Amino acid sequence: MNILTNYITEYMDYCEYRKRLDSKTRKAYKIDLGQYECFCSGLPDAFSKNTVDGFITDLHKRYKPKTVKRKIASLKAFFHYLNYREYLEETPFAKLDIRFREPKLLPKTIPFHLIQTFLSTLYTQKEQAKSEYETRCCVRDIAVIELLFATGMRISELCSLKPANIDLESKTILIYGKGSKERILQIGNGEVIAALSLYQDTFREDISICGYYFVNRRHNRLSDQSVRFMINRYAELAGIDQHLTPHMFRHSFATLLLEQDVDIRYIQRMLGHSSISTTEIYTHVSNVKQKDILYNKHPRNLMEVNGG
Repeated sequence: MNILTNYITEYMDYCEYRKRLDSKTRKAYKIDLGQYECFCSGLPDAFSKNTVDGFITDLHKRYKPKTVKRKIASLKAFFHYLNYREYLEETPFAKLDIRFREPKLLPKTIPFHLIQTFLSTLYTQKEQAKSEYETRCCVRDIAVIELLFATGMRISELCSLKPANIDLESKTILIYGKGSKERILQIGNGEVIAALSLYQDTFREDISICGYYFVNRRHNRLSDQSVRFMINRYAELAGIDQHLTPHMFRHSFATLLLEQDVDIRYIQRMLGHSSISTTEIYTHVSNVKQKDILYNKHPRNLMEVNGG
């Protein structure tokens, strides 16, 4: 193994045992640093400014800005570690301008009436189930979707839930977000509690075997991809043409709360955003709120001119 490979191996151990990063984050780091290692193959100096600069240019040619930004962050953290360990006197990023204009994409949301249609379809499918297996699937799927919309949690957070994280008696959920940050959310809807209670009663043995809260038919943890397939299936049954994703339930959760005049700082905490600037993007999405302000609160509406 060359010195870069050794450093990457050491850094990954540091991420796992010292920083306690979750497996998903470590997997992303490993992929990103593996790409850098491949890029450096045959080059004289893997730690020079020119090599890093060339790699970043290559990333821009191959990936979307959001992906480039994440991969640069992975590499920057790696070089910061090498500098911290005094393997390098200076990180190459110290003399690199890595800033670039990232297009601001507004979050895609699901209109209120389509969420209502989607949920109604879920419950209808459960009522019309023709076998015990179909009923069980519907019970689980209802619990998954109700929880996604009730809490606005990320799909990765939902699939990582453990039985101990959910307390139906106190109606609270303990969520481990990005960077293993904890937050506790209250479930404020009786139908959501009922859906989770029925799921727990129906899947009690499966949950015990798996160790995770949401399980598939093989007693394994429910995957992100399974939830995506689930949403696509019910959207088709509901006759919804709009492409729906798990994260759109999170976006809709935030936007609809904003439209109900919930303080953005509370929404920030519920979503687990470390910076309020991340949450503020939802203020640009809330067209209903904008319409209400301009129709009912704009000062022009208080003026009587032109014989009005």
